[in-house]
Parts: sequence; C-alpha cells; structure tokens
Amino acid sequence: MYEIHAQMIYNFLKYVQWPNDAEGGEFVLGVIGEDDVYNILKTYYEGKPKGSKKFAIKKLSSPDEAAYCSVVYIGKNKGSQFDAVRNAASGKPILTITDSANLGKKGSCINFKVIDGKLKFELNQASITASTLKVASQLSSMAILL
Repeated sequence: MYEIHAQMIYNFLKYVQWPNDAEGGEFVLGVIGEDDVYNILKTYYEGKPKGSKKFAIKKLSSPDEAAYCSVVYIGKNKGSQFDAVRNAASGKPILTITDSANLGKKGSCINFKVIDGKLKFELNQASITASTLKVASQLSSMAILL
C-alpha cells in the first residue's frame, strides 16, 4: 500500500501547477508520519528533476516546517496534526495530501480514501484555489470532488 501512496503522490504532482514553477531551486516534498512512504519517495525521487527544480524529500518533525514545502503529505497516524499544518501553510502555494477520514472536508487539498477495497482520492477545489494552485482537469476527473 505504501508504494501505491508514494506513486500516487508523485503522479498528482504532474497535474498541479505552482505559481513559482519556473523558478529554480528545490521542490520540497515534506512527509509527516508514514516512514515507509517517506523512504519510498526519498529512494525514488530525491534529486530528480521537477521542471526547473529538483525534488528534495524531507521528513518533517513539526507542523511548522510545512511552511517551507511545496507539498506536505500527512500519514494516517499523524492526521491529528492537520490543523497545525494547515495553519502553517495558510496563504502559501502548498499542496496538502492526507490519508485520514474527513480531512478532505476539513480542508486538505487531496485526501486518500478507500472505497469498496479500492484506493481513491478526494479533491477539495476550494482548498486548492486558496493555496493559489491550479489543477488539471484530468486530475479532477479522476477524483471525488468535495
């Protein structure tokens, strides 16, 4: 399951546009909890190109560190930290991805959800717009829209 989460997170990024995409530097993907997902992302994507940037996979030790990321993934076991991450990310172009019941409705940009034994995802368009991100229609068409 961790491999699937990591692959889906990476694939989501192909369909999201950040306002600073043209700038160089690091594209920081922060992970809170879920060491397995972190390790897979770090192994496969660390240092790889993302447009004019390079992937930097970081293990976050506190929700405040989310403010320095382009993407923050909050594992199921750390869902209680979502509000603090959302506060740190408020008004910034940060894609939040979660794996806990009801966090999509609470304001996570993308939330994993298992339906009939299949991994699906919810997309909160209002949260994406508030984060000044743009999502391609291909991603929206695959999502459960909130």
